[in-house]
Amino acid sequence: MTVSVSLGYWQDRPAEEAFATARLADALGYPELWIGEMATYDAFALATAVGLRTERIALTLGPLAVTVRDPAMIAMGAASVAAITKRPVGVALGTSSSVVVEEWHGRSRQRPPTALAESARAVRALLDGERSAVKGEVVASRGYRLRLPAPKSPLTVAAFGPAAVQVAARHADRMVINLVSPRTAADLVAALTAAAGEATRPRVAAWIVAAVDSGPEAIDQLRRGIVGYLAAPGYAEMFAREGFGDLVTYARTRPHPRELLAAIPDELVAAVGLIDSVASAQARISDYQAAGVDDVVLVPASTDGDPAGERTLHALAPSPVRPASATG
Repeated sequence: MTVSVSLGYWQDRPAEEAFATARLADALGYPELWIGEMATYDAFALATAVGLRTERIALTLGPLAVTVRDPAMIAMGAASVAAITKRPVGVALGTSSSVVVEEWHGRSRQRPPTALAESARAVRALLDGERSAVKGEVVASRGYRLRLPAPKSPLTVAAFGPAAVQVAARHADRMVINLVSPRTAADLVAALTAAAGEATRPRVAAWIVAAVDSGPEAIDQLRRGIVGYLAAPGYAEMFAREGFGDLVTYARTRPHPRELLAAIPDELVAAVGLIDSVASAQARISDYQAAGVDDVVLVPASTDGDPAGERTLHALAPSPVRPASATG
């Protein structure tokens, strides 16, 4: 099992804090940094800047929304980052949300599993240096080949529902899951194994929010990040199974977010995250490993008391070297 880091892009923190987190992750020996895309930096621009400011950490871009970025754009961006930074670059694909795809970008999010599968086929070929030849029902790319060296990037697919798990089993080197308990992770690993059949099961990475030795302010930040998931399909059922059915029922009444936030106990955060002491966090990582997760991806809280998630990253670092200048 590996333990790596994802940038959190917390809305209550300055965007440039991402660079401090990236430098820490690199200096502390984490093998991989995930660079997603939300409302601030373009993922390829940020990945290039991070690669030029760090020493050795591998970069994984995404999950990138497959109905926002077309296959040629994704492959060109990944090849650009790899060529400029001289760093291994992975690519992760996902379907994102209706808010991001339809409202922010004005694109259609119809038939997301089909779009995900078609994009995965096209992106895989392009990253391997082949000429694109996919004319799908939702996504298409024909006749393009990278002019830069093909990065041969490993391909990750974000999944939670059954259809996306099937896509990951057929097209990905790795499946990534987000904000899940070890029990739900085990279910998703089992579903992926069944979908893979006689083929080798892709690796499974789990993004896990983390606030270790970071204080109540950091846990409050993680709590705020959970509010929007409590009534979401699939996640609501997961939280109910973890013993928070009354809270899920309350969330479905659509209370004011402030009232819902106040009702979320620390125990719910602990069900899907790493909090409190190093010992409890390490025990929880072992639970994910027992569930079949191959790669734990820390999403560290960042607060005034723990800028850039420094305490969490130090506490769980694979390397004993902890340069004091990493956040400078």
